[in-house]
Amino acid sequence: MKIPAFRGGRQNKPKSRSRKSIIKINPISRWHPRLRLLVNWAVIFGSVILCLLMLLTRLPGMELLGIGPNWLLIWVVAWSVKRTPFQGALAGIVLGLLQDAMTSPDPTHALSLAVVGCLTALLQKQRFIQEDFISIALIVFGMAVLVETIFALQLIFMGDRNTADIWGYYQKVALASAIVSSLWAPVVYFPLNRWWQQLKLAEQQS
Repeated sequence: MKIPAFRGGRQNKPKSRSRKSIIKINPISRWHPRLRLLVNWAVIFGSVILCLLMLLTRLPGMELLGIGPNWLLIWVVAWSVKRTPFQGALAGIVLGLLQDAMTSPDPTHALSLAVVGCLTALLQKQRFIQEDFISIALIVFGMAVLVETIFALQLIFMGDRNTADIWGYYQKVALASAIVSSLWAPVVYFPLNRWWQQLKLAEQQS
């Protein structure tokens, strides 16, 4: 025998208030400026370290022809899209040097990432494209090809390898890296862009 009144009474218990009170966080605009600055630097350093660790990780579905996403490239694009060319280039140099420290400094990754940061900032500044996930994916795709091309040119200028072998190999690498990186770009771009938007709005309101 069903008792709808009894079941309905149990379902109408106010549970949301207690949950909301537990996870309630003050708006960013009410934070102290130093706290906002500290949290922002923590987000920057934390996301960079995470991207560096992801370079060493190969999860299922994250590879194409043995090539994984260029996480540092994605981070530089996410950083530079709303900043000046100087800020984008500086971020590219810093992350490129960090990647050199993890892999090999000869040839360097700082040059290619600096070019990516500068060009990404110029694209946004001139309003050639709108800022959405599709546009970011297209930017990452093009910049990934550019990064691999600059890296291959550096190898050619070193003169210790066959030019035909370098171009043949890096054409495949560039295409695979561009496809995978563009597909995974929103994973890095969305949370960082969301945080920086909220931070900028909070600074304007305070």
